Amino acid sequence: MTENQKSITPRKRVAAALSHEQPDRTPVDFLAVPEIWQMLTGTDSLAEKPADNEFFDPDWENLLQELQIDCRVISYDQFCAPPKSILKPHAVVDWYGSLARSTPNRMWRQRTPDGTIHDIWGRHFEVFQHPSGEFEELSAYPLGSADTVSDVEAHIWPEPDWWDFSGVPELLSKLDSGGEYHLRYRIGSVFEVAWQLYGLEAFLMALAINPEVPGRIMHKLTDVYVEITDHFLETAGNRIDMVYFYDDIATQNSLLISKAMWAEYIRPHHARLIEIAKKHGKPVMYHSDGALYPLLPDLIELGIDLLNPLQTDASGMNPEKLKAEYGNRLSFHGGIDIAQTLPFGTPEEVKEEVQSRIKVLGKNGGYIMASSHHIQANTPPENIRAMYDPAVRKVFSSQETWFNG
Repeated sequence: MTENQKSITPRKRVAAALSHEQPDRTPVDFLAVPEIWQMLTGTDSLAEKPADNEFFDPDWENLLQELQIDCRVISYDQFCAPPKSILKPHAVVDWYGSLARSTPNRMWRQRTPDGTIHDIWGRHFEVFQHPSGEFEELSAYPLGSADTVSDVEAHIWPEPDWWDFSGVPELLSKLDSGGEYHLRYRIGSVFEVAWQLYGLEAFLMALAINPEVPGRIMHKLTDVYVEITDHFLETAGNRIDMVYFYDDIATQNSLLISKAMWAEYIRPHHARLIEIAKKHGKPVMYHSDGALYPLLPDLIELGIDLLNPLQTDASGMNPEKLKAEYGNRLSFHGGIDIAQTLPFGTPEEVKEEVQSRIKVLGKNGGYIMASSHHIQANTPPENIRAMYDPAVRKVFSSQETWFNG
């Protein structure tokens, strides 16, 4: 390895890949359910929480450093502290107990005595058991009976002044103390949060026959996201490298809604999120599960730079096809199968899949290696270690020879 390769920072490595240049090695990212974090760190994050004034769990951050992860996520809900007036009777604020956490970041929730969890948007969750752990499931739809725009307006919506970004400089300094990582800011979701407030089947029906109500819900969400994102990026300045938002709009085999409906009702809200990121000169990462192939030209036209999570077993999402058709205009994040390879494969099979993805998607840059969604609780630790084995992180150099990362 040359002196130049030794001195490259994770931030520069990711930036090179996203510029479609060949980095010293393929950059990597890590997202997992809480059970995985706890297993790999040997801690119980639900019982031994950091102080409420901490923005992230240091034990989880130490794991990222141990695995040599190049990326870090800073999320909008780390900085949101709603007023006490919205707390339910006898509810307690829980920053670290959410099973939806996939990064070291804290996440505001209120938990009522009956075990129901409420987030800042008013969504209701309950905890359910499954064979390999626990998960949060929607238990009610607060806007399910909304028939008019007035009903939507009457909902308790977060106010931008609920967010306090004064701690951002300190957070950035703490993250940089471990190395100069590639930092992305997570906005959140429009379509998903909207239907989770209303009910999926009813929401899709309303888009077809009464679009004013679901449209207003999405508009209210987008208004908040745009204002707080603008404020955050002004505060963080050049130290933030990318803006990230998510909205699952596809199934394993097709789009969840038609392209025409997506273009009319979803695209305008996504365009506003992308516009605020581009205003600050930031590239944009977008997450949607499933068979997104029909929308890729539209997403590129909108300004998406990095696509996640790349479920290669979904219809049309073949890595070779995607790289050949869009690899010079779009970068890819994810691709390591969480349904079969990681939970049920051998460590050698995991390594083979990692090398296969890197060889195809990482040629001439344009790829961040990660799982095809959050690594699930039934994944053996030896397979996770195999996935992030430094000896496996190989890329083609500009001369198309292999070298170790």
